[in-house]
Amino acid sequence: MGLTSTKVLVLAVVAAVVLFLATVLLWPRLARGGWRSVVGRVGLLLLTQVTLFAAVGLAANRSFLFYGSWADLFGQEQDMGVVVDHGAGSKDLRVVGKQAVDVPGGGRPEVGGQIQKVVVAGERSRIVSPAYVYLPPEYFQKEHAGRTFPASVVLTGYPGTAENLIKGLKYPRTAYEQAKRGRMQPMVLVMLRPTVAPPRDTECVDVPGGPQTETFFAEDLPKAVSEAYRVGKGARSWGFMGNSTGAYCALKIALHHPDRFAAGAGFSAYYRAAEDVTTGDLFRGDDRLRKRADLLWSLDHLPQGRSSFLVTTSLKGEDNLRGTREFVRKVKSPAEVSSITLESGGHNFNTWNREIPPGLVWMGGKLSAG
Repeated sequence: MGLTSTKVLVLAVVAAVVLFLATVLLWPRLARGGWRSVVGRVGLLLLTQVTLFAAVGLAANRSFLFYGSWADLFGQEQDMGVVVDHGAGSKDLRVVGKQAVDVPGGGRPEVGGQIQKVVVAGERSRIVSPAYVYLPPEYFQKEHAGRTFPASVVLTGYPGTAENLIKGLKYPRTAYEQAKRGRMQPMVLVMLRPTVAPPRDTECVDVPGGPQTETFFAEDLPKAVSEAYRVGKGARSWGFMGNSTGAYCALKIALHHPDRFAAGAGFSAYYRAAEDVTTGDLFRGDDRLRKRADLLWSLDHLPQGRSSFLVTTSLKGEDNLRGTREFVRKVKSPAEVSSITLESGGHNFNTWNREIPPGLVWMGGKLSAG
């Protein structure tokens, strides 16, 4: 049974419950004196706590996919990846794997679309990062052979994995379902994590003397994808969306690069670059760069292009309500802004899964293929 399987999680929960009940029932008998009773009490308490922590750990890993297998957990996965070129037409992008989409008929690309695992090599930034590209069913259908598609970059939070976007947040399946119901146009999704220089959190900024993360996302990534797939090259064909750190990045890139991205959607965004032990010194004392990384400052002091923005928050559970309202207030024409405000919802997958379907529909309405 796999590390992320439901059976393993259920067994751990059942074991924890059984041991808890056993402790309650056997405690009077083990309350007697003697070393055997002491050992019995200590043993039951330890076993109960171990199974409880195991159940919680398995549940957290299943949600956030920190480890994909037992071998991964115990550090036994040491084999190097093998790069296989499947013919994508870009020197900056290589396809290294393909997988079906979790939808009816997903085994056939012309029915369910396809997810391709790729490696992107930034021409200007020199950053190399893995990513997943979701191609809708129409991409493989003969009647759409000459069609180009809009695309959106999709980022996780920090330190999440790109797999979270597929398994936990279900972007490909949601995009497939929304398009099938006629609520949005078919769209290519380019899914990856913001940590393109791991383990450092670069907050999607060009670090002086360090990783040029903003250049990678704003210039290298759309160029590589447009050369490899039938995706429009103009700004009207490109959007950017994400959650948490990915949300900050999406709004930041769309705000600072309206000539490359027509829209940015931030689910549970914050509006100022984090600076902590995970980021290190992002600005090297350059106050101009620090201010530019503050989206609210940028809205006040930098020209606003024709970008569209979507921001989300909740009245209870999120700590970005005030910042989100301020962001909405500061957006001025020719830019435009929309928002989603939930009655309650924390900074978690459950909240984002309530926002992603309407967010994808909104994004599809802001982009065009040409």
